[in-house]
Amino acid sequence: MPFVVTEACIKCRFTDCVEVCPVDCFHEGPNFLVIDPDECIDCTLCEPECPVEAIMSEDDVPENMKQFIELNATLSKKWPVISEMKEHFSDADQWREVKDKLQYLER
Repeated sequence: MPFVVTEACIKCRFTDCVEVCPVDCFHEGPNFLVIDPDECIDCTLCEPECPVEAIMSEDDVPENMKQFIELNATLSKKWPVISEMKEHFSDADQWREVKDKLQYLER
């Protein structure tokens, strides 16, 4: 099962996970990262690197976030690959604990 980036990443977009990915399966949007499920090799390296715990196995995605499985698949086909760590957003720490952020996702 591939890994999925979930809601906690929105408006934070920490890229620690990108640095450890051996297959460059991360894609970058305006304020969110996604994982291409066709490229993810389920290596588990990215999950512990995420400082906001936004990454989880597809099997572990809670019911209230199941839409992120499809979002990762769809948006990874549209957004460019990111393979190097970048500076996170300057206000990322303010968004770290915010819930229900799907409304802020920029496509």
